[in-house]
Amino acid sequence: MEIKVLKNDGKETGRKVKLSDDIYNIKPNDHAIYLDVKQHLANRRQGTHKTKERSEVTGSTRKIKRQKGTGTARAGSMKSPIFKGGGTIFGPKPRNYGFKLNKKVKDLARKSALSYKAKAEEIAVLENFTMESVRTRDFVKILKDLSADTKKILFIIPEADQNIVLSARNLKNTRIILANNLNTYEVLHADKLLMMEGSVSKLEEILN
Repeated sequence: MEIKVLKNDGKETGRKVKLSDDIYNIKPNDHAIYLDVKQHLANRRQGTHKTKERSEVTGSTRKIKRQKGTGTARAGSMKSPIFKGGGTIFGPKPRNYGFKLNKKVKDLARKSALSYKAKAEEIAVLENFTMESVRTRDFVKILKDLSADTKKILFIIPEADQNIVLSARNLKNTRIILANNLNTYEVLHADKLLMMEGSVSKLEEILN
């Protein structure tokens, strides 16, 4: 599968880059995608929620009424969960929601997501470029020239570039990500993938 390489002003370079069929043209595995996205979202959860049980609630432990003869149920403490201000029964406790997922499943999920994007023609490859300074206005112009300023964009770069990252970080619908940090959730969440030419070979090294 071949795709045209574009300049950052939207014009064609006259060159094409080959996208590996083992990554961009496989039969997508929806269950692998589900598991990888589920793990990604689970790992993002803080898990710091906490409620107090009856042993942790502040209050007197004095027996509030006599055991028998009141005509109502016996009660030994105001900390009981049945009273206002009492403890919580089986309330949430701090925990880690993360779970293990095999590397081959994660790789299959990323390949499946990239295959979906390739079939939908939602991938564009740009020749490698750098920005001389941090200017959001210049980055917005690049997106406009590529007709990508009104979409949710995932911009994949081969190596860390501080000027590009800082120029795009205030843009609501644009996300910059390193090729070796690419994940299934980000790929599916974006309307279009903009990949630098160097990112193509980088992804092939990682996923093959």
